[in-house]
Amino acid sequence: MDIISLAAGNLLQPAVLFFVLGLVAGFARSDLAIPEGVVKTMALYLMLCIGFRGGVEAAQAGLSAGFMASAAVAVLLSLGIPVIAFGMLSRFRRLDRGTRAATAAHYGSVSAVTFAAAGEYLKVQGVAYAGYMAAIVALMETPAIVTGLVLAGRGGGEGRKGPDWAVIREVLLNGTVVLLLGAFVIGALTGDQGLKRIDLFVNPLFQGVLCLFLLEMGLVAARRLMDSNRLSPALVGFGLVMPLTSMLLALGLCALLGVPPENRALMAILAASASYIAVPAAMSLALPKADAGVYLPLSLGVTFPFNIIVGIPLYLWAAQHLGG
Repeated sequence: MDIISLAAGNLLQPAVLFFVLGLVAGFARSDLAIPEGVVKTMALYLMLCIGFRGGVEAAQAGLSAGFMASAAVAVLLSLGIPVIAFGMLSRFRRLDRGTRAATAAHYGSVSAVTFAAAGEYLKVQGVAYAGYMAAIVALMETPAIVTGLVLAGRGGGEGRKGPDWAVIREVLLNGTVVLLLGAFVIGALTGDQGLKRIDLFVNPLFQGVLCLFLLEMGLVAARRLMDSNRLSPALVGFGLVMPLTSMLLALGLCALLGVPPENRALMAILAASASYIAVPAAMSLALPKADAGVYLPLSLGVTFPFNIIVGIPLYLWAAQHLGG
């Protein structure tokens, strides 16, 4: 399929259209809002579904060379992408080192919501991928945080030697990671029998909840952009170029390390995504002086909308034509 038809297929997805609706409502300053408690519940639901379904599929496939290759690429990307991002951000002299490091960490980590949207899109396009990719999402969450702290010039608490246990705890017990991995393990242990018991909960309802959640993400992205006065045109350009760079790096590593072709599109999408949940929480503890007015609007207000509306079909096309 050519890139135009792929893009059209993505833009006509209900989830993407609800995201656009949220953007429009946010920019128009509508009073449309979803209660915070409901948003958190939806986020937990999406992570549970992604992890559980991935565990069931992984149990069917078993531990394979494809999983090991995918896991190796995931860790390398999460460790390495922040270094590239930090180098690109070094051109922005007004950004202090901590802000550059924190921003770079966001781009090395992943967006589980982008993964959810991409999974639904690939399903519509008839593109299969291994169930264990849900575990890969969790695997890519945290190494970028370690790299970010190293780039910031600190291995532990400010003015202290040794590890910062508060940051380590935040990383290891981050809700997204815990629920994704926990649900993955439960899905792997219970398999098809477990899926039959909660199939209605994790499958038919998923698309509707994703639509509501992306509506909220559109509202938040628009408000972040309107409220931020820290993003120059050059920084916005970084937020668009960096995911493309990460995507190309991911496809190169996938070809080099033998990641199964069916997983390469999703690996490219994960590499191109940027965290706006796990990493901000960790950075607020580890690098409190880093400017959240830069890294949050950049990841959530620029890169996330780009990936949801344009990036996902572009990365799929690239994986099909450039992935080797």
